[in-house]
Amino acid sequence: MSDLPIVEPPFDAAGAGPRIGGVLLAAGTSSRFGGANKLLEVVDGEPIVRHAAATLIEAGCAPIIVVVGHDHQQVRDALTDLDVTVVENPHYADGQSTSVRAGVEALPDDVEAAVFALGDMPWVRASSVESLMAAYRNGVGTALAAAHEGERGNPVLWTARHFDALAAQRGDTGGRDLLFSIDDAALVETGDPGVRRDVDRPADLPEG
Repeated sequence: MSDLPIVEPPFDAAGAGPRIGGVLLAAGTSSRFGGANKLLEVVDGEPIVRHAAATLIEAGCAPIIVVVGHDHQQVRDALTDLDVTVVENPHYADGQSTSVRAGVEALPDDVEAAVFALGDMPWVRASSVESLMAAYRNGVGTALAAAHEGERGNPVLWTARHFDALAAQRGDTGGRDLLFSIDDAALVETGDPGVRRDVDRPADLPEG
């Protein structure tokens, strides 16, 4: 279990609320997957990264920044016709934090919060992202991670007050350490096993 407090929907209706963007991290090398790029593997008829982007779109995040690096042109091609802005991170080999930084820097100034999601998690439900957004709009906290059965997962919503600290992270941890340093950080229970299910190795893909 996590030391962070856990909150559960439903949350009160809060209207349209502040503008919440999305950042999809899709720059990694897939080093544990073998020779192929896991983000381009097909699940349910679509590349994994396209599923992840479509989830943010369906949830209503806007704008959506997709950070690419390794195989950047092929990943771009997988997102053709989706309403996203693709940003290239030339420093992707230095760790996930460089992609977080690139995503933060690409967000417009009028975004008050953003949902940071991982490109290798195609099973996250749009309703889970919506729960993060609703929790923020109801004042639950300024750093909110999706959870399943009380266990922390992804994506994570960060408010703009934390963007500078996120951009200052180093290495391959993204914002994990920062999350646990924030007084009003919380887990949002989603009931969605997809928030803890990613693809690292070929065995993580469904059979067939």
